[in-house]
Amino acid sequence: MGRISLSQYLIEQERAGAQVPPELGLLIEVVGRACKAISAAVSKGDLEGVLGGAGTQNVQGETQKKLDVISNEILIQANEWGGYLSAMVSEEMEKPYQIPNRYPKGHYLLLFDPLDGSSNIDVNVSVGTIFSVLRCPEGVGDPDESSFLQPGAQQVAAGFAVYGPSTLLVLTVGRGAAGFTLDREVGSFKLTRERIVIPEETSEFAINMSNMRNWRAPIRRYIDECLAGKSGVRERDFNMRWVASMVADVYRILSRGGVFMYPSDLKYKSGRLRLMYEANPMAFIVEQAGGAATDGARRIMDIQPEALHQRVGVVLGSKHEVERIARYHAG
Repeated sequence: MGRISLSQYLIEQERAGAQVPPELGLLIEVVGRACKAISAAVSKGDLEGVLGGAGTQNVQGETQKKLDVISNEILIQANEWGGYLSAMVSEEMEKPYQIPNRYPKGHYLLLFDPLDGSSNIDVNVSVGTIFSVLRCPEGVGDPDESSFLQPGAQQVAAGFAVYGPSTLLVLTVGRGAAGFTLDREVGSFKLTRERIVIPEETSEFAINMSNMRNWRAPIRRYIDECLAGKSGVRERDFNMRWVASMVADVYRILSRGGVFMYPSDLKYKSGRLRLMYEANPMAFIVEQAGGAATDGARRIMDIQPEALHQRVGVVLGSKHEVERIARYHAG
């Protein structure tokens, strides 16, 4: 018997009790198709002249890569006409994108980071796409920024793609996390990990050590204990991994455990990652896989957003390690 497709998976999840009405299922499928198109663009590289800078900046003042702009356009064009969205917003855009009047509107809001880890694209390191789905507030016909400012706990679906040796899609609709692999010959995502579970214990961590001078005491304490290895209080050796693509680092944790840290620090006092486009969807997926996600003091998905491009510190992964780091912050 062959592997089931993304379409079949979504239908079976609805039959099993998940809230995946046809409108939401279609939205997820179209995002999946957009990810296939982005994967194809990424794979062409210099053959199509898509590497390097675009000569523009995004709303955060960051220099955009050509593929940042291309990926953003692919997601907009794929999703604007389907009739299931009220509006969408991207890390690359200052304001929400309104569905053109010539198209019908639906009941969902789509948020996305079109190309996570794009600083790695020119050196052929894995990058990806992160997305989150919210319900449009009742009675809102023309969603503005406030319509998107919902805590992560209100997400109805979230996922991310990794464009690496194989193109992967990780998805949750609130009944666990599942993994799919793109079958390039038939052009569809096939279920390859029916239920992802993160080990509660780990001996691996991911953090950018170049920021050590700016870390606050709880993070420094945790890393020092890990680096002390068998001779320290943890009484075992730890490995450090850091890809600098959140999608790749988190997928590794979903595969074999670990803890990912991009904490707030003395330089980035509010944190570095975006709450709406990175932290919330990744926290939803990680929790559905049995892990935990915090900013040090609060569960990520309990944070009430105050702005579309709000930043936050992030610690997520194996549950016991995240809880230990949270205790150090509380202490």
